[in-house]
Amino acid sequence: MNTSDAKRVLETALICAQQPLLVRDMRVLFNEEIGADTVKILLLELQQDWAFKGVELVNVASGWRFQSRPEMREYLDRLSPEKPPKYTRAVLETLAIIAYRQPATRGDMEDIRGVTINTLILKQLEDRGWIEVIGHRESAGRPALFATTRLFLDDLGIESLNQLPELGPLQDHLVESLGMGSDSTDSQPELPIAEPLTTLVQQ
Repeated sequence: MNTSDAKRVLETALICAQQPLLVRDMRVLFNEEIGADTVKILLLELQQDWAFKGVELVNVASGWRFQSRPEMREYLDRLSPEKPPKYTRAVLETLAIIAYRQPATRGDMEDIRGVTINTLILKQLEDRGWIEVIGHRESAGRPALFATTRLFLDDLGIESLNQLPELGPLQDHLVESLGMGSDSTDSQPELPIAEPLTTLVQQ
């Protein structure tokens, strides 16, 4: 099979796949006769082929996938007039703390935010599939340790936590990348997110 045909097979599989595909999954397309390095080279060439289109090929935590470019969202949203779910500032701040300080206990989050974190906030993030309990801290009460999930990275369109944006623009990035509406009204006290969270990133 020549390079052109192999790229066409990869392209078709990626477009038709319901979930991101790992390189090892894509090797099965060729009865594993093509090595992983060759598949990666073909994927990079496909990225270039789609560089000037409204859809891009990206490598996220769960594998490779095609997705619409951010600048296309304005137009695509017209096909789905339903409003995205709104998340309060408290939810966004809690998610940011977990993302940058994981694994983190509820007590850690409360120390940083300076207020009690409602259990419903953590449940909301767990139900969305963005955070999970990965263990318990060996301290009094053995509090649960929370961390972000692969789905969180996939929904952000990134491969690893190292690609998270700077904390200053984090809220805007979360709102845009995760397709969330933001709700500035919040019953908890005002907390300037840029100050405490930017400090965490610089540590």
